[in-house]
Amino acid sequence: MSEKENQKTFVDPLCLAGCLSSTSFISIAIFFPRFLSHFWANLKPKSICLCGLVRFECSNPSDFRIEADGVVYAARSIEHSTLPASPLLIKASDTITQQQWVAQVSQNPTLDLKEIAFPSRNMDSQLKRMKRDWVIPPINVPENSRGPFPQELVRIRSDHDKNRSLRYSVTGPGADQPPNGIFIIDPISGELSVNKPLDREHISNFHLRAHAVDLNGNQVENPIDIVINVIDMNDNRPEFTHQIWNGTVPEGSKPGTFVMTVTSVDKDDPKTANGMLRYKILSQNPESPTSNMFTINNKTGGIITVAAGLDREKVPQYTLIIQATDMEGNPMYGLSNTATAVIRITDVNDNPPEFTAETFFGEVPENRVNVIVANLTVTDKDQPNTPAWNAVYKITGGDPTGRFSVPTDPTTNEGLVTVVKPIDYEISRTYVLTVEARNEVPLARGIHSPRQSTATVSIRVIDVNESPYFEPNPKLIKLEEGMMPESTLTTFTAQDPDRFMQQSIRYSKLSDPANWLKIDPNTGRITTIAILDRESPFVKNSLYNATFMASDNGVPPASGTGTLQIYLLDINDNAPKPEPNAINITALDGDLNPNAGPFAFELAHRPSDVRRNWTITRVSGDYAQVSLKIGFLESGIYELPIIITDSGNLPMSNTSYLRIKVCQCDINGDCTDQQHIMAAGLGTGAIISILLCIIILLILVLMFVVWMKRRDKERQAKQLLIDPEDDVRDNILKYDEEGGGEEDQDYDLSQLQQPDTIEPDAIKPVGIRRLDERPLHPEPQYPMRSAAPHPGDIGDFINEGLKAADNDPTAPPYDSLLVFDYEGSGSTAGSLSSLNSSSSGGDQDYDYLNDWGPRFRKLADMYGGSDD
Repeated sequence: MSEKENQKTFVDPLCLAGCLSSTSFISIAIFFPRFLSHFWANLKPKSICLCGLVRFECSNPSDFRIEADGVVYAARSIEHSTLPASPLLIKASDTITQQQWVAQVSQNPTLDLKEIAFPSRNMDSQLKRMKRDWVIPPINVPENSRGPFPQELVRIRSDHDKNRSLRYSVTGPGADQPPNGIFIIDPISGELSVNKPLDREHISNFHLRAHAVDLNGNQVENPIDIVINVIDMNDNRPEFTHQIWNGTVPEGSKPGTFVMTVTSVDKDDPKTANGMLRYKILSQNPESPTSNMFTINNKTGGIITVAAGLDREKVPQYTLIIQATDMEGNPMYGLSNTATAVIRITDVNDNPPEFTAETFFGEVPENRVNVIVANLTVTDKDQPNTPAWNAVYKITGGDPTGRFSVPTDPTTNEGLVTVVKPIDYEISRTYVLTVEARNEVPLARGIHSPRQSTATVSIRVIDVNESPYFEPNPKLIKLEEGMMPESTLTTFTAQDPDRFMQQSIRYSKLSDPANWLKIDPNTGRITTIAILDRESPFVKNSLYNATFMASDNGVPPASGTGTLQIYLLDINDNAPKPEPNAINITALDGDLNPNAGPFAFELAHRPSDVRRNWTITRVSGDYAQVSLKIGFLESGIYELPIIITDSGNLPMSNTSYLRIKVCQCDINGDCTDQQHIMAAGLGTGAIISILLCIIILLILVLMFVVWMKRRDKERQAKQLLIDPEDDVRDNILKYDEEGGGEEDQDYDLSQLQQPDTIEPDAIKPVGIRRLDERPLHPEPQYPMRSAAPHPGDIGDFINEGLKAADNDPTAPPYDSLLVFDYEGSGSTAGSLSSLNSSSSGGDQDYDYLNDWGPRFRKLADMYGGSDD
């Protein structure tokens, strides 16, 4: 629809109302959607120019006609049943500008309100069956009515209102329940009216109940159900689910290729034309190569290609304006909305890479590898950094030996001509390569590579000073060992690969492990400076290797190395000898055949007991077996002289001594007299060392025993003489030695716990007694003083008591725990409770404390003194 067609103008409702009011036989109610007021406000000034400038047309001229002034008249008598179902459309055309406007008019004949009567019932007899209630048809009310309100819908009446006054009411959602106040009823006349515009999208129908009661509130009729349906009007535009839609399609796609689907929704009733949508493409940007590259399915919204010629390199993206219109897409009175569809053209490989030049140039020094010679640049119109744009280079000619490769730079897409094998200037000074460029993926069907996809690369080789080389390398010569010094072996020379340079070569020695050779620096002649010995440790598998260096005088100088291998032929210059320490003996000879085996084995004639006790038997050319000749031989180590002779021209012999151990064996073959064998196997020095160790150990043991005896004598000399009558249980004993642990605590503690069982007092010397022993004589009653005199100092007394305890042979070990669990029948010290008693203690006698020393005199003064 064009922009002019979108500018819809509706007929002035005042003119239509004035027109219809002149008809006496019918009344037409005109309902305008709510959004028409916007158009009316904008077009109202134009209504002045309707006469003579605007031409009106009516969509139903058989029933209605419209005059030049815009007034609509009924053309005939219209019954409700013959009213057309389609809406009445008024079209206005500007005779000058050709602009057109369309208005929609709904026709509702003004008739008497429909009456809904309560079904009658017989109130006289309770036995008569009641008549079934009527089924009230629904009442249809268009949404968005512009009034005037309240607007009558139907009249409710009961047959009982003829003989008495009744009151009518309605209940239900929309009346006395939320949303309240939408429907009201005249309680006397029973006229049901709608009080405000209805919205079908909010509430599509209402269920009410009508009631009839008398003045006392008594129900005179059964309630009847009234259903009010809200008739949908086209008052909602279609809404797209997305305002911008994104889709893709490969370039070069054929017509009919699916691209994407756009969708929109309409809140109006989808079962009516108000909610039936149709899609349309309004515009395409850019319009290249044609303005109709795409089409859309008007019902589903599916977008497909309709024309060929999609080229990403020319148009990478299209923008479409999509319109959705309800009323099944009717452009005259359908509502529309738009959205944007962005279609991106994806790339396919429809453009091959093309070189920027036909010939590329480069140069490289000879013998250099992994060097970039030239950079090949190409152009590709496809999307960068995609397989359709990435170039792959291939050498198709000029490199039969595969000395070059052309990898791709992933950033610049350039071809890097690289040397992968050394190039020799003396062989070829230039190379001309043919390189072809392709993409990672094949070209699209129907696209062929142009001539610009192939280029020529000319490479110049630069001459450099190369190192001399020996030929052959290594060089092998065969010589007999034993050559004398100053003997000429060979001439070992090198060649200079630089044929186009005049250079001289000098020779030097790099490696000569045995220092046998020397080389002439000018001629490369090699001579000996020592005797060549095949049995030398520097010879491996009869080969001796020496390394020499050749240097030229180029700028800068270059050098090369060569290896000379000398294969030494064996001569008979070594006598055979047996393998040591074996009964089955094997002969070893440093020479090679025929100067080695087979060997002859025999025992020496001296000493004489060798052949008498032993015998040797040849097993093979290299092996022999030694065994006892007699039945018994004393155990020990024996050395047998064995003479071995080789088979060389002018044979050589050698006398070797074989050590054999003889011992007595058990049934398992093991020696049983190991001690004798060990003694026999020890040397004189080892035996002397063992004897000295034994002597030193004995001396140490003897010294320890003497020291222990001396210590016991000192203890006996220091015994403490104590009067057996003296009671020293209240003295302090000091035990300051801990001992060695629990091993020496295994003793009978009963000796301490039962002192009555110890030996009688007559056994011990007079005056010697353990201080912690239970006294054997009757215990004196406190405060009786001891008969024996006490030392003046308590410390000396304690020390002497300790010595007596240490010298008591009946006591447990000195470092053991002593258990003193015998207290006797009483204590000579008395009870200590007197210290805490309330008595003054004046009746106690403390004078005996004066005899215990100066420390106890203070106690005697404190407790034994007078009150003063």
